[in-house]
Amino acid sequence: MKIENKILACVDQSHFADYVADYAAWAAQRMNAPLEFLHVIDRHPEISTGNDHSGAIGFDAQEHLLNELSNEDASRSKAAREQGRLFLNRLRERAIAAGVESPDVRQRHGNLVETMTEQENGVRLFVLGRRGQSAEHTQRDLGRNVERVVRSLHKPILTITENFTEPRRVMIAFDGGIVTRRGIEMVAASPLFKGLPIHLLMSGKESQEAAKQLEWAKKTINSAGFDIKAALIPGDAESIIAKTVSEQNIDILIMGAYSHSPLRSLLLGSKTSDMLRAAKIPTLLLR
Repeated sequence: MKIENKILACVDQSHFADYVADYAAWAAQRMNAPLEFLHVIDRHPEISTGNDHSGAIGFDAQEHLLNELSNEDASRSKAAREQGRLFLNRLRERAIAAGVESPDVRQRHGNLVETMTEQENGVRLFVLGRRGQSAEHTQRDLGRNVERVVRSLHKPILTITENFTEPRRVMIAFDGGIVTRRGIEMVAASPLFKGLPIHLLMSGKESQEAAKQLEWAKKTINSAGFDIKAALIPGDAESIIAKTVSEQNIDILIMGAYSHSPLRSLLLGSKTSDMLRAAKIPTLLLR
């Protein structure tokens, strides 16, 4: 039976998966929602057997080679499934130890973005590592799949950094646009951040319209019973957000994500990606 409104934690076999599991378990308990771990095995893993088949000649050599490659592929696939099963069971036990009741696990062959998109209708919140297995031995500070995944989804996505700290202070980077306005309403209605103080920050150009938008956001959250502080600080949004996160000891940042086209991001860069690289804390991305 399909479970609606679940927390879907997308994990790969890296040490970052432990932190994804910890935050997913925290969110599942706060939201009283079922938790599922999803592990996607690439259809075309870049694995080499080390065997040199280039000299395969002679009678029926081609058929023999195809059979050999097919057997090798089946063997790799079976090993990958078994490794994935053990990996998911370990994360499941970790979530149970954190207090989650009966977390589920799912393993699929395929493409990560396509698989997550297929699952979206039954998901309330995605949880995803900001880095993954491909970044284990590199200096890459943002995983290669993050932007593609976020652009493909419409539900909130909690992107995770290293280590787990139970969130105590939350900040919303509010720009007055439709995405962050929906985010304000989501925060007000959701149990995820209930009881936690909210710091509402608006940056950029100071104007009468901006002050009105900020006041609306403050009233909306305040009427839901939150302890809220609001600030309108003119200037460069990226640097102001980063500075405020540090000064206010913020544990989770909430912001809109990838509002411009991929082509524009390719030519001019992406402010979302820049913020994710700069922010050292989990960030809830809104689409």
